[in-house]
Amino acid sequence: MERPLITAVAALLALASAPPVFASDHANVVRPDDRRLSYEGHWGRTPEAATTVNSGSRLHFRFTGGEVHALFDVGSITVPAQIYVSVDGGPKRLYAVDRDDLDIDAPGRGPHTVEISVKDVFSRANRWTPPLETGVVLTGLRLDEGARLLPQHRPPTRRLAFYGDSITQGVMALCEVNTSDCADGTAAYPTLVADRLGASLTQVGFGRQGVIQTGNGGVPAAGDAYGWNYAESRATSDRRADVIVVNQGTNDAASTAGGFRSAYRSYLEELKAAAPHARILALCPFDGTHAEDIAAVVDQLADQRVEFVDTTGWLSLEDGDFNGTVHPNTQGHSKVADRLSAVILSALALDKEH
Repeated sequence: MERPLITAVAALLALASAPPVFASDHANVVRPDDRRLSYEGHWGRTPEAATTVNSGSRLHFRFTGGEVHALFDVGSITVPAQIYVSVDGGPKRLYAVDRDDLDIDAPGRGPHTVEISVKDVFSRANRWTPPLETGVVLTGLRLDEGARLLPQHRPPTRRLAFYGDSITQGVMALCEVNTSDCADGTAAYPTLVADRLGASLTQVGFGRQGVIQTGNGGVPAAGDAYGWNYAESRATSDRRADVIVVNQGTNDAASTAGGFRSAYRSYLEELKAAAPHARILALCPFDGTHAEDIAAVVDQLADQRVEFVDTTGWLSLEDGDFNGTVHPNTQGHSKVADRLSAVILSALALDKEH
């Protein structure tokens, strides 16, 4: 009579000591660190999760079959990020990442291409120190029975990285309220420039951040945040960038010229040390904040690979280029992309000459 009880206890002890079962332990589930998945931007990647806290980050993959499921961890999320999903180059469909399983349909058996792009990660929720309150935490893909994940096409050879504040993030690009609904990193100038030049993209924008000012959501100032996806997660993808664009200074308006110059120079030197082969374009903020200080720092560095870009006149309140007085709208971002694309092409042409 005691044997069933002993057997049951033994079974419970075996379950307690067994390793945890992840989604990717099941058939037809692809781990997030699979080499057939192509990521752009800052993603912290482990076998269990690929995590980004940056609007504009992207994921590309190819598969056969009529359906694929994107799997997410939303356990700690209180403010869901917004993403776009495009299949076979078709229209972008908007989703909130508020569930652990997102069904992506594709017509026919394929092969199909899918792009998942991060529209917005809300800047005012904790997106720096785990457990994160917002962000995209992908735990894998689940394919239909008989479907297959395919190798990626060759990635773009040009690599661009953009660092900035809420403007680079795309805050208020769509309308005049600081919410995820009004923000769109894919409509901001970094994404537009990268797509126009056929380049891979690293887009890192943190609301309220400066080279002295800390950002919203627990994000450190630019120099302390550089080199990290988020706290405890190292970033390395941008260190191979051909061009790095810096758009900082707007949120440091209250800082003295001396204090700003010192912090801005330290930041540029940090970028140079991490990516010594990259050309660095130091933009004058669109509202002109610390313009003279940025130009002076670039002159002091006297490095032919670091260039001051005077953006005076690129945007205008009178021409309706802003939502509010600081954040460009989609028209303004498009204008910036036009001008900045030309500047980057010139920088790349100089590299070819040398």
